[in-house]
Amino acid sequence: MAKTEVSVIKLVLGAGLIVFSWMMAGVQAELYTCLADMEELMETEALLMGTLEGYIQAQEEKLHVLRRHAADYAREHEEASQDVQGYLSNPINAYLLVKRLTTDWKEVEAQMVDDVGKVFVQNITKFRDVLKFPSDEDLNGAAVALTRLQDTYKLDTASVARGELNGIQYSTELSAGDCFELGRQSYNNGDYYHTVLWMTEALERYEEESNKTTAKSDILEYLAFSTYKQGNVHMALKLTNELLEIVPSHQRALGNKVYYLQDIEKLLKEQKRGDDGTAAVQTDQISVTENRLPLPERDVYEKHCRLEHVMPAAVASKLKCRYTDRGNAFLRLARVKEEEAYLKPLILIYHDVIYNSEIETIKKLAMPRFKRATVQNSKTGELETANYRISKSAWLRDEFHPHVYAVNRRVEDITGLTISTAEELQVVNYGIGGHYEPHFDFARKDEGNAFKNLGTGNRIATFLFYMSDVSQGGATVFPQINVALRPEKGAAAFWYNLHRNGEGDMDTRHAACPVLTGSKWVSNKWLHERGQELRRPCGLIFDAD
Repeated sequence: MAKTEVSVIKLVLGAGLIVFSWMMAGVQAELYTCLADMEELMETEALLMGTLEGYIQAQEEKLHVLRRHAADYAREHEEASQDVQGYLSNPINAYLLVKRLTTDWKEVEAQMVDDVGKVFVQNITKFRDVLKFPSDEDLNGAAVALTRLQDTYKLDTASVARGELNGIQYSTELSAGDCFELGRQSYNNGDYYHTVLWMTEALERYEEESNKTTAKSDILEYLAFSTYKQGNVHMALKLTNELLEIVPSHQRALGNKVYYLQDIEKLLKEQKRGDDGTAAVQTDQISVTENRLPLPERDVYEKHCRLEHVMPAAVASKLKCRYTDRGNAFLRLARVKEEEAYLKPLILIYHDVIYNSEIETIKKLAMPRFKRATVQNSKTGELETANYRISKSAWLRDEFHPHVYAVNRRVEDITGLTISTAEELQVVNYGIGGHYEPHFDFARKDEGNAFKNLGTGNRIATFLFYMSDVSQGGATVFPQINVALRPEKGAAAFWYNLHRNGEGDMDTRHAACPVLTGSKWVSNKWLHERGQELRRPCGLIFDAD
């Protein structure tokens, strides 16, 4: 039952109790002395019976709401318990879990307002410092992540609401309330495009629901204004009129209706002037690009994330695979599998170069050290969080465990570069829709403060270990050269960020695509210029490898 319905019942009960109290105040004492007066007590008892029945009905309605929430919690928790990682690797399930523990739980607490309920709520409050509770920011982040996946992988809104991702059924369907919350979070972010998509879906699902999970008037209010913000004032007026049929006294809707009518009148006048030879104003157009980052290579980037790009045969035919020792004495005893992913810049893939035992150790060491991944401010050199990089990371030193030491030595053996000036091993886990939009690993000339505190020069090369397979999404893509690398557990990618003359290689601009389903674990070693003078001698030609 919607919150508004519960509020109505409370108002009715409150009014009944006020009338009852007034009638009781007017009753005279010593009724037992007159039979006629005693007969009037039958009316009093009838009023009491009606009041009691109303109270019982209100309590039953409240219990119905609580039982529905309890059943939802139990059903989803049982499914998740069978395969926790598999369940949470689905972004729809992850979003719903966060929603259940935020907005849904607030609705539960709102029902537990009596003395008994307050005791249970207080007990839960005591555990908030011990247990992990998601915040409203977490809910917003989960919703934004889901809409990001929707855009990047061109997912149909209705399909996502059915629990489908790229045609594969991953979860139960979203309710009208679930869709409404996605729309509401988009609205709070000023993202009216996704607000319209999800409020429209919420409205369709509302009409099909027998047990309503949200109020139609709330859906219409958000949908109408967001439609107006998207440029469709006529549809906004139609939706507002529909809202006023349900709630005739809705103040915001009444105010908006006046504004919409004035706007339509203004547009009609401008269109008339257009008929006389002046430019007419086009209306009812919805921008599908609103709220998207202004990246020139976005279309190419997202196309590669969807693995739609096919490398030209002329390029692919020149790529080779081999066993190699890279001139290293140790690797002569255990050569590595080297695959060329691209030739200029040279991007190499090494297969089976990090082992399961090492992966598990690195994960265990990283988890208690995880913090929100940061980027370096190009002006100040300070580290800060950014919306274009969504993940958590940790830094591991050699002395933490022999496995960390072994992995670092392996980077040196394979690349032939010294790791004495390299950064610590960075471990990264990408969460719901986790991604890192196109960026350079090296510092450009105008970023003078970058890596200054390290004193080891620029990042000459990147060695990236893949520590998990990813069901869908999560590719490493190079938009400038049309290359996409799919995560493969145990493999690693390697490339030089700088030309031999020290200039940055602009073709190494790359991105970590959003994880659609699954969990993506990587670790990387950033190698720096200092100490590489004899291992990779400088060159005078700009684009020399």
